[in-house]
Amino acid sequence: MDYDIKDIGLATTGQLRIEWASKSMPVLNSIKERFSKDKPLSGLRISACLHITTETAVLARTLKAGGASVALCASNPLSTQDDVAASLVAVDKIPVFAIKGEDTDTYYSHILSPLKNMPNLTMDDGADLVSSLHFIALDKWDDVSQGIREWGLSLTQGERNALIAGVMGGTEETTTGVIRLRSMERDNVLQFPVISVNDANTKHLFDNRYGTGQSTIDGIIRATNRLLAGSHFVVCGYGWCGRGVAARAKGHGAKVIICEVDPLKALEAVMDGFDVMPIAKAAKIGDFFCTLTGDINAISKEHFLDMRDGAIISNSGHFNVELDLPGLAEVSTSRRKIREFVEEYTLQNGNRVYLLGEGRLINLAAAEGHPSSVMDMSFANQALSMEYLSKEHKNLDKRVYPVPLIIDQEIARLKLVSMGVEIDSLTPEQEKYLSSWEMGT
Repeated sequence: MDYDIKDIGLATTGQLRIEWASKSMPVLNSIKERFSKDKPLSGLRISACLHITTETAVLARTLKAGGASVALCASNPLSTQDDVAASLVAVDKIPVFAIKGEDTDTYYSHILSPLKNMPNLTMDDGADLVSSLHFIALDKWDDVSQGIREWGLSLTQGERNALIAGVMGGTEETTTGVIRLRSMERDNVLQFPVISVNDANTKHLFDNRYGTGQSTIDGIIRATNRLLAGSHFVVCGYGWCGRGVAARAKGHGAKVIICEVDPLKALEAVMDGFDVMPIAKAAKIGDFFCTLTGDINAISKEHFLDMRDGAIISNSGHFNVELDLPGLAEVSTSRRKIREFVEEYTLQNGNRVYLLGEGRLINLAAAEGHPSSVMDMSFANQALSMEYLSKEHKNLDKRVYPVPLIIDQEIARLKLVSMGVEIDSLTPEQEKYLSSWEMGT
């Protein structure tokens, strides 16, 4: 079995951590139990580009239990938990291509490995796997990394066509990836149906809000050991992830400032009790900064120069491009690593700012990512969407689809059952009333 990980000797530690995570993932475990009996993914090859965490390991085991052949690579250079990767290889015989701290070339060479698996189904977190697959098939060589380009060019056009023609469909985990996929759909280049797991209510209302909120604050505190209470905490972006971080920062006693471009989200932030202002103004008063926009340069070089001495900067959006890191380097006279996950930049004006986790996902770079109980629902959506695509792909067009409502509702039901929570059901009379236009009073 081909794989590329840091140290297979870490497998025992990873196995214990996966076991711990699994205890808080009852929904996915119930799906795994059914998959083990029914084998709905029998004979299918699944290539997944995800954060290699304990929760991802539980998902990979579920897919394998369903009969699939699974290959994994990392969706972020700093998000891999090396002991988990080792356990998946050593214990579960699942090939993994991921090393925490890998450089950019290694990152893309690892993405290439699951592509060589000639997948029938793809699973992405950020759309790097799907976009690389499309770059190869569509001869867009200027957009693809060198390693993937060399491999793609070694194939005949017929082989490249067969590579993408063999894909039944895919799933996407996060907001950034969905944005990229909808752009591909709009430009009529998307070659197979993709389900936006991120848009499921049992994903973004919980994973994005509660998971990102808690794990981001966890990462910032682990990296810095600084007190949030009494500080000015600037959140760039008030989507579901930004809402979560803002709520948790407020809970720690911080004075939270929201920066937004969407007037509706900005208005909601005001109504939620937060100060709202442009980043140019917030830069001058913030102590902590965290970007969660999905866009480039949410904080740019002129904003760094306006920051107070000692400002702490982080990102919890998918890619580090949310921070203008080339601009930061340009306006700095020196930089040094002052503690793990913390780099000090001395600016031209003499002030110092501190970048956390190289500007990558701070909740995974310096912490362990989302708690397993919330990833239980997100990855249940992934598993059931794989099953759905395997059965329905011939009836789907080449576009981005939401998770079917019946799957979303079933996951919510299973989660409530696992929590021991009971809810009411509509009576026949109530159902009739809600479906009728004649029963007005």
